[in-house]
Order: sequence, then C-alpha cells, then structure tokens
Amino acid sequence: MNYEKCTLIGAPVGTGTSQPGCQLGPDTLRVAGLVEMLTDLGIQVDDHGNVEISEIAEMHHAFNARNLETSVAWTKAIQDTSYQAIASGHFSIFLGGDHSISFGTISGIAKYAKEQGRPLFVLWIDAHTDFHSLGTSSSGNIHGMPLAFINGDASFEGFFPEMEQAVRSENICLMGIRSVDPAERNKISSAGITAHDMRKIDEIGVIRLLEEFLKKVNDANGLLHISLDVDALDPDIAPAVGTTVPGGLTFREAHIMMEIIHDSHLATSLDLVELNPLLDQSGRTSRLLIDLTASLLGRSVLG
Repeated sequence: MNYEKCTLIGAPVGTGTSQPGCQLGPDTLRVAGLVEMLTDLGIQVDDHGNVEISEIAEMHHAFNARNLETSVAWTKAIQDTSYQAIASGHFSIFLGGDHSISFGTISGIAKYAKEQGRPLFVLWIDAHTDFHSLGTSSSGNIHGMPLAFINGDASFEGFFPEMEQAVRSENICLMGIRSVDPAERNKISSAGITAHDMRKIDEIGVIRLLEEFLKKVNDANGLLHISLDVDALDPDIAPAVGTTVPGGLTFREAHIMMEIIHDSHLATSLDLVELNPLLDQSGRTSRLLIDLTASLLGRSVLG
C-alpha cells in the first residue's frame, strides 16, 4: 500500500451506543491535529468531511435493537463512501463515531475486495467481540453487532444493506479481548474466529500473535482493514470511552502493533472508533489515537 496519499472520512455516528458523545469524535480528532500529523509525515490528505444521512426508512421488527432504522441509514451512506475511498487506491481512514460505523466501512471495502478478486482480512482491536446478532443483544446497542454482520450473520438480512461478500471467519483476528457476553462466546467459538484475549497476549506477546496473522494476509495477497476501538487500550492511558474495561493494551503494546503493521505494508484502511471527547482528560485520548495512527503510517523514533 502506498501511504503517500490518504483519504479521510468522518462518520459522526452516536446512535449505536446509549451514551452520547461519540458523534463528536471525527471533528475532535481533526481539531487535535490529525491532518497536521499526516501532513508532517509527507502524506497528502484528501479530507472528505463527514458523511451525512438524509432519509431514514421506517422499519417494523421485534428485535431489541436501539435506533435500528437510523443505524441502517448510516450504514448505507458509509458503505457507499468507504467503497469510493478504497477504490481511489489511497490509504483510507474512517473517523468514528461508535463502532457501528464498521457495518458500512467494512462492507464497502468488502465490495471493492470482491471486485479485485482479493480476500479481505480484518484486524479487530477491541475489548469486546462485538459479535451479537440482532436477536442476542440484551442491551440492544448496535455497536455490539458489526463483527457479526460483516461475518455474514443471517439476522441482519432484510434490514441492513447486503454484504457483497462476507468476511470469512479465518480472515478475522481479534486482539485485546477481555469482555465477552456468554452468547457471543458461543458464537465466536462456533464461527472459528481467532480471538486473542489479554491473557494470551500476556503469555505470548502481541508481536508473535500479530505476525502470525499478518503472514496469513501476505500469503493470500489480501487487503487488510484495521478496526481500532479506543476501549482496546487500557483506560489509564485512554479514558475517553463509555465502555472502559480494566487491563487493556499498554501504550507500548499498541504502538508496537502499529509499527509492525506499517513494516508489513499490508494495511489498506483504518477505523478509529468509540472516542468520546466528553469523557476525555485534557485531550489525552485524542492525542494517543493520532500518535498510534502516526506509527501505523510510518513515524518512528529514528526514521
């Protein structure tokens, strides 16, 4: 992937969660200096602004799914925009918004991958598996469902836009997991998705686990999308999230992951999600996300 140019798209979605604030994420990252950082790295930035929705279709359903109609409208808008972004051939960054933006970002990229005849791989960096179907979520929050959708869960059919090609279970890797509902645990196991929880990371280390996944991507000539949820990081370093779980990735673990991914030259796109500026402490979480993005795109101590 050529990192000389970058497409930037905001998706100010807050309807996937029950706590307000995530919709402020895209503009907060811009104000905090994301574009300036990319420019300092010599990257030409094409900022497309924020995705907007207009028509919200009425839906009749019996699911415990909050704001389903609005989430579907966001997915349609983001899906079209993400497809156009990745088809430009430039590295694409999608600024959330809550994690429900991935319904649209990944489905749009999957369409492009299918056209190119290349498999799509997804590195899901998150404290949660986000693998609920429309019928299994007790909270009804849509941001706990996108991974199930992109993996082809049938419960979304007839509501959300069709996935041109579902992401195969063996092409998904979860890192940083430490909060999983029982229904998700069973589904993840049955699906055969690789999920590295924090115990495994503590025992083996992020480098070996990540390099094993990147080798699969490289051997398959795949496209690699990274979906980074703020809550994957330990709340001591990234407090600006409404779903904090203690014991997350450390500052150095997160940075070494980004640096190794950059060295692989495999990444094609990135989600930055669940930043809630209303919960931040003097902008420290926003700055950390920008620094991690810089590491992904090539910033190093000596280079």
